Amino acid sequence: MRIPKHPTLIRRLLDSRLKKVALKQPVLAASFVEFRHCCSSAACACHAGGPKHLSQHLTLKEPGQKTRSVYVPKDLVKDVRSWIEEHRRLKQLLHEIQQLTLALVRTHVQHRRRKKGRV
Repeated sequence: MRIPKHPTLIRRLLDSRLKKVALKQPVLAASFVEFRHCCSSAACACHAGGPKHLSQHLTLKEPGQKTRSVYVPKDLVKDVRSWIEEHRRLKQLLHEIQQLTLALVRTHVQHRRRKKGRV
């Protein structure tokens, strides 16, 4: 992202990013994983070399605990993927907001001097 030098332009970009932070749906900070596995039934075809069962899980870290894995039911897969994507979108927006805010702080003194007529 290219950051302008003038505080007015920085504020304009910052305001547009802040408007985009509004949540459109739930947010989920996790990784989505699909894998194939054998079931526990010995009579199932997956034990005799047949196709294995597809399973979907979320992998996430909880504060003070190890990495956790949570099963995702098939009817929730689409929603869960969109929640994870929403988290990525917000994370990128927050990074841009941080950069713009820092640029605003850095250019403040120089802009104030220009307003007084000193360079």
